[in-house]
Order: sequence, then C-alpha cells, then structure tokens
Amino acid sequence: MRIHNPPHPGSIIKELCLEPLGLSVTDAAKALGVSRKTLSCVVNGKAGISSEMAVRLSIAFNTSSETWVTQQAQHDLWHAEQHRHELKVTPLSAA
Repeated sequence: MRIHNPPHPGSIIKELCLEPLGLSVTDAAKALGVSRKTLSCVVNGKAGISSEMAVRLSIAFNTSSETWVTQQAQHDLWHAEQHRHELKVTPLSAA
C-alpha cells in the first residue's frame, strides 16, 4: 500500500499546466474542446480524468495520455485502499 496520498490529477493540471502558461480554466477548456464546467470539476478534484480527457490533455500539453490515466488510477486506488477494512469480501483460493 502506498504511504502517501497521491495528488488528484486536477491539481497537477492546475499547477503544472494552467498556471505556468497563465491560462484560465475557461481558456484551457476552450482549447481542450470541453465545457468550462467539465474542466473546472477535474481541476477542483470533483471529477476524475476519463480516457478521452487524458487524450485531450496529452494533445494540448504534449504529454502522454497514459501519464494522466496512471495518475488518476493511483489517486483512486489509494483512496479505495483506505476503506479496505470496510469491504465485506470472502477470500477465495484455488483448490
């Protein structure tokens, strides 16, 4: 299990993509071809990065789509692991 909480990819978009370029969420959303609300939800950690959004981000910021999907998966998995003890699962094994 990871020891730390990986940042939501939205914060990475904000800090490493939008702020250095002086882009507003509105301007970036227009460039990405999505609504301002859609990008705002991602940037503010209210929504995850879909595969399509990962491709859009990779095109816009010259990154790999895999990077964005991996960041989202790491973030989601860390949070799911925090609730592992609450899951009602019966361990299974091959005979």
